[in-house]
Amino acid sequence: MDFLPIFINIKNRNCLVVGGGGVAARKIALLLRAGARITVISPELSTELSGQLHEQLHQGTIVHRAEIFRPDHLDDAVLVIAATNDRSVNRQVSAAAGKLRIPVNVVDDPDSCSFIVPSIVDRSPILIAVSSGSSSPVLARLLRAHLETMIPEAYGRLAIYAANLRERVKLRFSHPEKRRMFWEKELQGPFAEMVFAGKDQAAQDYLERSLQSETDDAPQGEVYLVGAGPGNPDLLTFRAMRLMQQADVVVYDRLVSPAILDMVRRDAPRIYAGKERSTHTMSQESINDLLVRLAQEGKRVLRLKGGDPFIFGRGGEEIETLSSQGIPFQVVPGITAASGVASYAGIPLTHRDYAQSCIFVTGHLKDGSVDLDWQALARPHQTIVIYMGLLGLPVLCQQLVAHGLPATMPAAIVQQGTTHQQRVLVGSLETLPDLTAHAGLTPPTLIIVGEVVKLHQKLAWFEPGSDIYADAPAANKKNITKE
Repeated sequence: MDFLPIFINIKNRNCLVVGGGGVAARKIALLLRAGARITVISPELSTELSGQLHEQLHQGTIVHRAEIFRPDHLDDAVLVIAATNDRSVNRQVSAAAGKLRIPVNVVDDPDSCSFIVPSIVDRSPILIAVSSGSSSPVLARLLRAHLETMIPEAYGRLAIYAANLRERVKLRFSHPEKRRMFWEKELQGPFAEMVFAGKDQAAQDYLERSLQSETDDAPQGEVYLVGAGPGNPDLLTFRAMRLMQQADVVVYDRLVSPAILDMVRRDAPRIYAGKERSTHTMSQESINDLLVRLAQEGKRVLRLKGGDPFIFGRGGEEIETLSSQGIPFQVVPGITAASGVASYAGIPLTHRDYAQSCIFVTGHLKDGSVDLDWQALARPHQTIVIYMGLLGLPVLCQQLVAHGLPATMPAAIVQQGTTHQQRVLVGSLETLPDLTAHAGLTPPTLIIVGEVVKLHQKLAWFEPGSDIYADAPAANKKNITKE
């Protein structure tokens, strides 16, 4: 994040605008909407600015001083905008404001700014600011236009109703979580729809009845067991997104990507419960007990797991404990790594010419060993997907060959699949361990073994820039990363 998004109260406070042209006029109009008192420093005002601000000039909202900028013009200013067509003057304004620690925006000169002015969706008192950090103002404007079509004007009235009832709701409910649940229900239910339809009196009556019907009992806790998918936030389900925004506390795993964690409700406390091979922040039993304790405290607990919680995610163990303790829970499936990562690597898990079945296995067992049903795995016309197999990759490949698969059987390993850090390494059972060690791959990874891996070069559609094609004919190699 290059800039911290904040909202500044400038109502009835002195703001300085240096410049008298069309750009200054647009900035002044924005400051006026926020209730500022404005001093304009410019030897002359453009026709556009004079006409636009004629009424405000006479009302005393704006003072025009036909002067060249001097540092003493900053006296009493709480915010400054430099909008002249002279770059040296603009930088002089920036330097003077910086010495006094006054926020300053210099139009079209991000390096001289201490703040930038975003594109704004105004549904007062709801405001939505969109910024590209000055890297692409046009893109920010296009995003704002998109949001304008999605957010009804009535959201402003909805916020006003909520503000008028806020103190009564606080008095009605002694538990903060209960207040939050009340507002979440009302702002997404019939009350909101009545406001959107313009039925203001009906909406007000409905909200009054709803408030009176609620009790001040302690809220009942619940656990949301949510699959976060293989890493790309675009692959989250709608239901996952909704529950991620309403949870009171988050318990998350190591495989939950930072981009997905950023989408969780920001004021919800986060508890890391990640587990790596031989290094557990919490034992599984401790995690189970934690979920129970938090729910018994009346909290809505988001248990966020990479991939799908029921595929090597130990979700069954967790909800088994919740069920035995009478804790309500929901399960939201996620896209498991096998399907998500294979799709982004261009490797179909089944194909009528190569594989008619697919099997998922974990690369290490509870005791840390690699002791699988090798006879079942080493079958023809089958795709094997191995989770958590990076450390045991040499043993995995050796055993599959020892139990009947050819050493030339195509095999691939994918690091951070579905994300823009994705790396795909393709080889065979014989070569993949050495290729992986040479490439320095680190978890999370997924291993795919089977004839379907041959299709990778032809079907790879997602190319973040570092795919590795090993063991391929020279004429077919592309985007090769040399390690």
